[in-house]
Amino acid sequence: MHTRLPVLFLAALASTFLVTPSAANQQPNIIYILLDDAGYGDLSCYGQEKFQTPNIDRLAREGMKFTNHYAGSTVCAPTRSVIMSGLHTGHTASRGNREIRPVGQFPIPASTFTIAEALKKAGYATSAFGKWGLGNPGSEGDPIHQGFDRFFGYNCQRNAHTYYPTWLFDDLRKIKLDGKTYAHDLIMDRAVEWIDAQHKGPFFCFLPVTIPHAAMHVPEKYAAPFRKKFPEFENKVGRYGNNKPFAKNPAAQFAGMMTALDVGIGRVLESLEKHGIEKNTIVLLSSDNGPHKEGGHMPNYFNSSGGLRGHKRDLYEGGIRCPLLVRWPGMVKAGSTSDHISAHWDLFPTFCELAGTETPQNLDGISFLPTLLGKKQKQHEYLYWEFFEGGGKRAARIGKWKAVQNQVNRKGQDAPVEIYDLESDRAETNNLATQNPELITRVRKIFKAAHTPSPLWKFKWEQ
Repeated sequence: MHTRLPVLFLAALASTFLVTPSAANQQPNIIYILLDDAGYGDLSCYGQEKFQTPNIDRLAREGMKFTNHYAGSTVCAPTRSVIMSGLHTGHTASRGNREIRPVGQFPIPASTFTIAEALKKAGYATSAFGKWGLGNPGSEGDPIHQGFDRFFGYNCQRNAHTYYPTWLFDDLRKIKLDGKTYAHDLIMDRAVEWIDAQHKGPFFCFLPVTIPHAAMHVPEKYAAPFRKKFPEFENKVGRYGNNKPFAKNPAAQFAGMMTALDVGIGRVLESLEKHGIEKNTIVLLSSDNGPHKEGGHMPNYFNSSGGLRGHKRDLYEGGIRCPLLVRWPGMVKAGSTSDHISAHWDLFPTFCELAGTETPQNLDGISFLPTLLGKKQKQHEYLYWEFFEGGGKRAARIGKWKAVQNQVNRKGQDAPVEIYDLESDRAETNNLATQNPELITRVRKIFKAAHTPSPLWKFKWEQ
């Protein structure tokens, strides 16, 4: 069981846990930007060659780029649950995408102690702008009931399948739109307005943007330059469900979407500069899983997985390894790179340490603040994932080794385990299972130990 403990203020705990010099003097503002279905290779600072992301690249140039960072899951909702709870998918409340009709997704329970609640109790103003997906409107999982002072955007992931919605949520209030307004721009407007209003801090701004999730929608001013660059796809039409407009030339639409995203990130950085708070604001950017193959998107054409195997819904590297950029001027070394093995469940303890407040017991995460500050870093014994779609899947990373087990619902707990050496084979092309029987025995023990049974998320042998 994972007990949630109340978060106490720094003054009551200074003798019991590490306080960074920065946190002791002034709590830094925290902005966490989460892209939606952006692959490891979808940013130019990670090797993308068909378009550029200069504002995002600035985060790498002025901060640290992680090369071994992992998503909480390989689809949207469980990754968000992992981030909010600090627990991996063997323990977190939401372990898959599950719809609630007519609007919303399976709500995380009220007992979930979220990263927003921890920071709010530490004196932070808290907000979320973008896609939530962890509870239908007004439910116990609604962001306003999970520690956020302010929410604007898509409460429901299903509504987020269009960038031209007829409604969004403003806190707990459903607001009507004309279906012609590009929601990403509107959401960024609200986010920047909030940062401007809260600039005296401390504040936590969670920005789970929808780009580049399908449908492939972007205003023409962003797509037009790429129609000329990718004319061979001008007669190709991307369709995603019943959403309109359909995407003509989805290659141009995708590159345009990433450009629009980059412009929005630039607006956030401009706001920090305007208020002179860059040095007391840590900005992090990541993605919720690997690249999708929907709405006409062509991840292979764009090398969206960055040479890694797999895509969204896979537990191979292409489905779960993701970018992480961290910029904190004066604290994080500019232009640095880290190969520290980390994951989304590490954010919770990292943010607690940044805020100078107690980290709840029994989280799966380990703070990577020491890595950011160039200090000795504690390492994970292993990282673990479980996923219930596509026949059931499990995976673990243990140092340089990666284990993947597919089709567990059909073949059971004894389904074959694949083993890859990521130091020499990052594309997972050479299965070394037969050469590593002792490692497979260890992996099977990890799979058993890392999984807490859930009444809602069950493998076939548990039903």
